[in-house]
Formats: sequence, structure tokens, C-alpha cells
Amino acid sequence: MSDIVFDFFDCPELPTPTLEIDEVQRMLLETFGLPATVVELGSQQDQNFVVHDENSTPIGVLKLSNPVFSEAEIELQDLAASTVSEHRPGLRTPQVVEGPRGPMSAWWQTSQGPIHGRIIQFMSGSTLMGSNYLSPATVERMGELAAQVSLALADIAHPASSRVLQWNLRHAERVIATLLPDEPDAEVSRFAADVTESACRQLHSVSSTLPVQIGHFDITDDNVIAPATPGALPDAVIDFGDVAESWAVGEIAVTVSSLLHHDGATPVDALPAILAFHSARPLSEDEVEALWPLVALRGVVLVLSGRQQVRLDAGNSYADAALEREFRILEQAASVPLAVMTETIRRALGFAPRPRPIWNDAPLLAGVAEAVVLDAGTVSELNDEGRWLRPDALDDAALAALNSGASAAVAPAWSARLTGAPFRTPASPATVPTALTLWLAHDTALDVPASAQIADVDDGITISVDAGVVHITGPLGWDSERPMLPARCAVEIQFTRADSGAVPPLVGRPYAEGWHILAGDPAPVIGLAPTADDTDDDTLERRERVLAEVQEHYYAHPPRIERGWREFLADTDGRVYLDMVNNVSSVGHAHPRVVDAAARQMRLLNTNSRFHYRAISDFAERITATLPEELDTVFFVNSGSEATDLAIRIAMAATGRTDMVAMREAYHGWTFASDAVSTSIADNPNALATRPHWVHTVDAANGYRGVHRGSDAGRYAPEAVQFIDDLAAAGTLPAGFICESYFGNAGGVALPDGYLQQVYAAVRRHGGIAISDEVQVGYGRLGEWFWGFEQQKAVPDVVAVAKSVGSGQPIGVVITRRDIADRYRTGGYFFSSTGGSPVSSAIGLAVLDVIEHEGLQENARTVGGHLRSRLLELAERHPIVGAVHGSGFYLGLEFVRDRATIEPATEETAAICNRLLELGVVMQPTGDFQNVLKIKPPLCISQDSVDYFVDCLDRVLTTGW
Repeated sequence: MSDIVFDFFDCPELPTPTLEIDEVQRMLLETFGLPATVVELGSQQDQNFVVHDENSTPIGVLKLSNPVFSEAEIELQDLAASTVSEHRPGLRTPQVVEGPRGPMSAWWQTSQGPIHGRIIQFMSGSTLMGSNYLSPATVERMGELAAQVSLALADIAHPASSRVLQWNLRHAERVIATLLPDEPDAEVSRFAADVTESACRQLHSVSSTLPVQIGHFDITDDNVIAPATPGALPDAVIDFGDVAESWAVGEIAVTVSSLLHHDGATPVDALPAILAFHSARPLSEDEVEALWPLVALRGVVLVLSGRQQVRLDAGNSYADAALEREFRILEQAASVPLAVMTETIRRALGFAPRPRPIWNDAPLLAGVAEAVVLDAGTVSELNDEGRWLRPDALDDAALAALNSGASAAVAPAWSARLTGAPFRTPASPATVPTALTLWLAHDTALDVPASAQIADVDDGITISVDAGVVHITGPLGWDSERPMLPARCAVEIQFTRADSGAVPPLVGRPYAEGWHILAGDPAPVIGLAPTADDTDDDTLERRERVLAEVQEHYYAHPPRIERGWREFLADTDGRVYLDMVNNVSSVGHAHPRVVDAAARQMRLLNTNSRFHYRAISDFAERITATLPEELDTVFFVNSGSEATDLAIRIAMAATGRTDMVAMREAYHGWTFASDAVSTSIADNPNALATRPHWVHTVDAANGYRGVHRGSDAGRYAPEAVQFIDDLAAAGTLPAGFICESYFGNAGGVALPDGYLQQVYAAVRRHGGIAISDEVQVGYGRLGEWFWGFEQQKAVPDVVAVAKSVGSGQPIGVVITRRDIADRYRTGGYFFSSTGGSPVSSAIGLAVLDVIEHEGLQENARTVGGHLRSRLLELAERHPIVGAVHGSGFYLGLEFVRDRATIEPATEETAAICNRLLELGVVMQPTGDFQNVLKIKPPLCISQDSVDYFVDCLDRVLTTGW
């Protein structure tokens, strides 16, 4: 066969081979002596099949190369694959398979002429084909793979490496010039031409200096394989069909382009791949300059080539199916100006920032140097009490400053604003202004230099000077020949490079540094001091340096949350998250009534609870009013751990015994006694093995995952009763029995009907005390019931509650009968310095007022019921959902890998929580296997918010995590 290498420009149309399956199977037998069956795979320009032996076991992949490719080119492909395998033994690469007659690689004489066929190893696992979501870890791994292959191939040479392929980015400009005239869609053609022009302009400045080497140049989502285990990252690279000599940076450019069509992907989401590549195979500054233009050119080539292939080969379903994702690649590559994305990459890789536009002329405006500077950031008082949700909040603050005598008010550029920020957003919103906003007390004319050029535009004027262009947006007027800024109206002032093009008024934080090279600080334009750059945030590093490692935080890379309001949390970049996990802030974050009660009481008195003041009595009476009449005596502490600890001590003191019975898989706290009865292996892997001798456990009464399931769950209570009876018969009389009244730690699993009635009766029969741990589920969270034990139609002897009681203030409460409390007194005194303090009591009263007056228990019942019904509908469509547990706003969504075996989907649940955070939802796992979403939002959450949560969850379960 010919060794003349392929040149796309001599043969720009490449119809794929289209051999019928019967002929392929006959050729396998005749050429390789291999009886086999085949199943066709898709390909852009070759023909590929999975080959199975007579037992339907995969043998390998048959690759029928396009007949335009020579023997030398096929040798080059095999050389590249074997070289990578040799240099990177941990990276799986397909080699030619040995058959009955030796290596199965040969030219076939077919009905369509000579075609080269070879069977390469079948790589187990799956590709990332399709447009499902890719996690940051997967994206990072793609960059690592590209770097490993690039390094492995850096030093090889081969005569066929000079082949000219349409996919070789070194020839992209010529390929586009060849294909573009034949594109029939004028809009597509114009878009492709504009992207090409800007990409080539930036690329030409460095192209002559870019290193060249042989590379794979097709390490894409379709050409990597991950093992078929949950959370596994790709470890195999296939399809060496595009091996050639080209710019080395093209390796990562091709990889990056393949990431951009996946669900939710934006250009900045490709940074983990670029960082990983750079870490292993450092990019030069010129290569960084070329990188995003090459990504954009790859997008253009994909779109034009794919559309040409479909016109040429109407039966090529593979090419046809790829059109939409190829166009999305191009759209995403072009969605951010090349200069912006290049600077964003430079900064991420640690290169020095490039110069920004700087105003060096005289100010255009006099008399505003003493302007009131408005802070619209997350922690600003301007945004208190939810005012950030009001679109006119910033304007109101500015006018208030003017009314107080200020000559001007200004909101600076380049500082993230929470004021007016959107909420329930599935992507990081644009919250960083590129313009300052100015309000003046009086109409004021601008002092425009004589050399400047003023132009009217639709929404204002532009003033062009040597340093750049000032864009002034607002209802401007004129005073003689000078532009006039109006009084008491918001005016936007932006300062950009002359060639910047349009710069949006708001940009996302991930791109802000990139946009800064096109738009500078406008403060000096009007005579203000330059705006200070936001310093790098080292808060997390400081936290990890000073706090004990065991005092963990949510997420590996957590947002820095500095404000809450109702069911929302806001980070310092102005991103608003939906809080679906916070049963601590029971009535909503920063509730004004709670805040006012705390502030008022703090101004009056806050001391220890041995002083005599009214609030502690009022609070205790309000709590007991929610409980059965006999539960009339209150102890105040500071947390759920203290409350359950005290409840256990009360049981021991009241009975004169030390042994306790507890339910397995529960968590009750971290103090000595509460930890002793906690047997959740999620909190302590050695929980059961390390229990003290005085703790005795009964089976977790989990009707979904426990030892008795479904209709058999009724066996839990009789068995627990028998256990208590046997314990007593053996001479170990229990002081008490403690369990959650609703299995909160397992994700809101209801106890079997009648369980507490039977077990409480048994423990009391032997003189013990029944303790209900209501720390997580009490206080109206269940909707139908204010207390969890009410669902069981049982009344405990002691109730321990916290979390919701203080809506963020550390308050714990233990309620019992007077006779039991009096017996505790015989063992000594009780004192908690701040338990029931004036401030805690005032807050506790305010929380109860809010729950009552705002109907939050009813909200938990109705909106929680709606949420539960939506989760049940979700379960019908997504097999990973094993069960929906709970009631009201204490729900659990349990994920399993198999509904029959209920194998916990632990890794999947963690990944789902991480993906939800990207979509703006805070969610965490619970349960012994960490495979249950613990859904326990603030009680004030709206139906719109719970619908947003379920919609996001549906998206995650549909598109991946």
C-alpha cells in the first residue's frame, strides 16, 4: 500500500467506509481466522465495531481506517499507542490483539476497495460520551491524561507525522478557510468567521514560538475510559487515529474543548484540566496565550466539519448526533472574550497579571472627593433584614446619604455586590460591577479635555482619550457644550481600553480578574482614590491552621458564607445559596424578631441563671405549654449534647441505677454520657465496640434498612421489650431507655407504629425512665406533630431538645415531671452558667412567637408535604432513589445502587451533594452509610424554594454528578 501521507487539503471530503456486518464478519474469518460477531460503533470518518467471540465475550474493537490513510500512518498510530503504554504503564492504552494467525492487523480487499482493518484491545469501562455533567475531579483527570500522553510522546519521531489532518490545530485556519465557503447557513457562517478572525489575531502573535511535537491530539471525552465503579476517574486513552505533529499546546486545547458541551460547563470550569496539565507539563506564557484561541478554533473546525460530514454522508448518525454538542462547544468557547479567558488562565496558573487600563488624566468631575462610599457587599448593613432582595435598595441608600448632606454617593466598581443579586441561580451569577455607580446632590457638568472625543450612544455617552474610553450611562443632559450629570439619579461610569469591545456592567467573580485587563478602575476618572483590590482570601487556611482538625467544615472547597436570610445563605462573592440542611436556624436566618429580642435583652441584662429575672420563667412556661401536662419541670442548658447528657443523668439519679438502654445507629451528642449512648458508625466507626459496660443496645428500628424490613418492622418493639426484660431478669435493671422519637440520624425514618408505647411500658415496668431525644425533630419540624413522640402516641418521662429552640442561639432544654426532677436534686445541685440566661430566654420566647404567629408548623406540614410528594415522584423516575423517609421538614432521600440489595450509594451521595452546591443548594449526607440526603431546611422555606431544590436534584440525577 502507498506510504504517501494524507493531506486534508488534497481530499477535504472523507466519506466513511460503510461495509455491511455480514461482509465484516466474513473478512474477520478469512483474514484473521476469527469466527466472531460484531456490533457497529459510531465514528466521524472511520468505521468501528465491537468484536465478540462465539460466547459473546468482547475480544476487542475492530477499526476500519478510512482508505485515504496510508500504511505508514497506521504504523504511526500503533507506535504512539505502544510508546504511551511503555512510558506510562499505569495508563491503559489499546494495543493490537493477537489472533489465531498472529497480530490482527491487515489490509482487506473489500467490496469498497482496500481498507485497513485491525482489532485493538477492548478497554473495559465506559467513555464520557454524551453531554452529562463532569465533576471537577474528572475534569482535572482529563488534564492529567493529556499531560501524561504529551510527555510520553514528546521525543518520538516518525515519517508519517507530517500528515495533514483537518483536526490538527496547526492547520485550523486553512481548514476553516476551506470549509467555510460551503457552509449554507449564513448565521453559522458569520459566527464561525468572527470567532476565527479574533482567535487567529491573538494566535498569530505567538504561533512562531510554539513548541511542536507528535501528540495524540484527540484526548476527548469520547476517547477516555473510566472503570465501571462509582466515582472512578478515567484511566485509559483510546483512538490514536489523529496522531500527528503539531503544536504541543494543542493537546490540552483539544481536551478542554471536549469539556465545554457537558451539562452546566462554562469556560472557567475547564480550569482544573488546564491546571493539572500545567502541573505535569508546564505551559510557557506563549502557549497560554495560544491556548484559548486554539480552543475556539477547535470549536469552529468541529462545527464546520460535522455539518459538512452530515451533508456528505447523510447516513452517518454518529456525525449527526454530534452536531448539537459541537455547536455548544463553539458557543461556550466564544462566550468570553479571548483576552479575558487568557488572563483568567494566566492568573490561575500563577503568571503575573497583565497591565490594566489606568486613568492618568485630570478628573472629569470636581467636588466628589468626599463622596459617601456605599458598601453593597455581603456583610454590609445596607443588606440587613433582606434588603439585598430589593432592586431599589442601593438607590435608597444613596438618596439617604444625599438627604443627610453628602455631595455625592458612590458604589465602587470591582467589589462584589450582594445588593440586587439574584437567588436560586444554578450558576455563579454576575455580581462584580465593572462600573462605579454615582449619585450627585446637584446637577454637575463634566470637565472634558479638549482633545477628547465625545460620542452619543443609546444609553449615554462615551468619552475617548489617549488612556482609553469612559462610558457614562444614565439620563445625561448638556450645559452649553459640556455633558451634564443629573442630580439624584444613578449614573454608571466605566473605563475601558479603546479596543475592548463591549464590557458588561456586571461579571461573575471567576472571570473578574480576566475582565480587569479590558476595564480599569473608574474611580480616578471622577477624582476618587483608586479602589483597593480585594486581597486573596486566606480565611480557610487560617481556620485550618488554628482549629483542631477534627472540627471539620462542610465541603472540601467551601464557599465563605457570611450572611443568612430566611432560607438563603450568601457568600462573600454575592452568590446566594438555598439552605436545605439547616435545622439549627429553625425560623430562618437573621429573623428580625429574634434579632431584636436578643439585642434588646443584651442592652438590658445578660447574666447567669442564678439571678432572678422574668424571662426564664416566661420561657419555661411557654415550653411546658406545648407538652403533656405532666411534663411540667424545666432544666436549661446550652446544646443538644448537654440536654441528652443531663437527661441520662436525671434517669440515673431518679432510679439510683447506672445502666442505660439505647437504640443502635443513633447519635445523641459528644459529652461523656451522650457519646456513650451514641452508636452511629458514621460518627464513630468503632462505636459499638467501644461502648462502656453500662450501655446496652437494641436494634435500630429502621423498617427500610434494618434487620426487619417492611411489614416485619413490627418485630422491633417486641424484641426490644424482650431485651429489656431479659436484662432485668439477669439482674441489670435499667435506669432508662433513650432514643430519638423519629429516627433523625438515619434520615427521618419513622419508628414502627406503637414502638415507643411498648418499649416505654417495658422500661417503666422495671422502674426505668423513658427519654425522648427531640433535639433534631422536635419543635414543629415534623409538621403534623410539634413533638416526635406525638407521632407514636406515647408520652416520655424526660424530653431533651435543642437546635430549633434557639434558631442559632445555643439553647438546650430538658423537661420532665416534678417528682423526677426532685429526685435529681438529692444527688446535689445543678448549675449551667448561661443555660436559660436572659438573652437565651428572650431568644427562645421570640422563636416560639415566630413559630406560632407565622404558622411555621403548618408551613412544615403543607410545604413539607408538597416537597415529599415531589421527592416520591422523583423516586419513580430515578432508580438510585431507594426510599423517601420522614415528614414535614425532616425528610431523608436514601440513595442505593440496587433497590433489591439496597447497597448504599455512599460515594454517589457525596458527589450529588457537591453537584448540588454548584447549583446553589446546600445539602449534606447522613446515616451510618452516609447515603441519605438529610433534608431539614428552615421552617419558613417557601414552596418556590423547595421546588427549586427538587428541580436541581432532578437535574443532577438526570445529567450526572
